[in-house]
Amino acid sequence: MVKETQYYDILGVKPSASPEEIKKAYRKLALKYHPDKNPDEGEKFKLISQAYEVLSDPKKRDVYDQGGEQAIKEGGSGSPSFSSPMDIFDMFFGGGGRMARERRGKNVVHQLSVTLEDLYNGVTKKLALQKNIICEKCEGVGGKKGSVEKCPLCKGRGMQIHIQQIGPGMVQQIQTMCIECKGQGERINPKDRCESCSGTKVIREKKIIEVHVEKGMKDGQKILFHGEGDQEPELEPGDVIIVLDQKDHSVFQRRGHDLIMKMKIQLSEALCGFKKTIKTLDDRILVITSKSGEVIKHGDLKCVRNEGMPIYKAPLEKGILIIQFLVIFPEKHWLSPDKLPQLEALLPPRQKVRITDDMDQVELTDDPRRLEGLERHRTSQCFPPHSRRFNSLPKDCSSRCTAILQRPCCSGDNVLVRIVLTAPL
Repeated sequence: MVKETQYYDILGVKPSASPEEIKKAYRKLALKYHPDKNPDEGEKFKLISQAYEVLSDPKKRDVYDQGGEQAIKEGGSGSPSFSSPMDIFDMFFGGGGRMARERRGKNVVHQLSVTLEDLYNGVTKKLALQKNIICEKCEGVGGKKGSVEKCPLCKGRGMQIHIQQIGPGMVQQIQTMCIECKGQGERINPKDRCESCSGTKVIREKKIIEVHVEKGMKDGQKILFHGEGDQEPELEPGDVIIVLDQKDHSVFQRRGHDLIMKMKIQLSEALCGFKKTIKTLDDRILVITSKSGEVIKHGDLKCVRNEGMPIYKAPLEKGILIIQFLVIFPEKHWLSPDKLPQLEALLPPRQKVRITDDMDQVELTDDPRRLEGLERHRTSQCFPPHSRRFNSLPKDCSSRCTAILQRPCCSGDNVLVRIVLTAPL
């Protein structure tokens, strides 16, 4: 049980989320609230980065789960020391940290939605991008030659330092971006600025790129276009990073190189055999047949080799297709009472129970109010020994129930009837 869930709530995941789920949540939120796309959501982007920085580190996450944000602060000598949100973003998407940004222009990250069919068969998609390129008219100078001068307000540093007194003998130093040159360290007189770029040195350009999604690529995989990112004067152009975002499929789920699907079969098919067809992701039809005399139980798993996902960079090799069978039982009174003996004669014999006088016989009834939701319960549990007999299931049952109609089975006494309520996975 975690002490608080604020960081989990920020990323929109449960406290039990796996590292992969946390990464996927950060990826989607970081792309959505990045300052380049949402300039007014800078604080939101910062909180997302802080939450990911803590929850992606096993040690920090353990500290947070046990003591909350206060424990993170205490671990940092009274104030949490978080990395720059942009550093976290660039490291996550393969763009390096602050030092890399000082040598290169900005990377441009885009999310591309793909289907499971796209990842199975491979596909080429066109993507329209808006990026900065160096202004041709002023050649990246921003104005007339000689018109660029050092910013007098920040002395060319691009940053301003403010000192604020916060108490007797205590001062705080705050560093902010220079409002005059907007962090550039230089300025151009308005009348000398380039008419094409208005002194920004770059202009926006629309470019269409072709993204080749290869067979076997995965959700979250990155496709890099080197040097196709934003351009800045005297800097190497950044990269365009395409992040694949797989949509959910109505039939198949992917697990690594394998595909998983659920198939419903009738009770007669489970007992007597069946033939079924499956439409694959490349529009082939597979015919599967159960062996004669084989009984398929509810929840059984079977596999078809070499019918899973193609392996990336080795598309002729594939994983396996895993099929989970869900047996559908008949509705009530589907067979007339006079035919039940004939059916029973074909099935395995019933288990005989020896009934004595000291046993209590009870009647089984359906109670929708008490049984509601039990189809989701799967973990076996015995009732606590606070009552010798009961006629229905406890209202607060929170797992798959094993009902003992005379005494709790854990008491070691004789047991008359045990009813196990189970349901589909």
